[in-house]
Amino acid sequence: MPLYDYRCETCGKSFEFLARTLSSKPEACPSCGGTRLTKALSAFAAVSHGGGGDGCAHAEACPHAHGPGCGCCCHT
Repeated sequence: MPLYDYRCETCGKSFEFLARTLSSKPEACPSCGGTRLTKALSAFAAVSHGGGGDGCAHAEACPHAHGPGCGCCCHT
């Protein structure tokens, strides 16, 4: 289920809405109850590799025991 960002034109607050279907939209602002809502641009989730290692974001899930630069699917 996708998560969308909306902005209330009445109070100016932004909120997230979990769409259960492709056509579902929020009925009202959870803060003020306003119905003038605008879909906002969402920030994307970034994947970060923390704590050293070879820099491969898939290192823990890699089905291969190869090192960085070996050309396998995880380290290209």
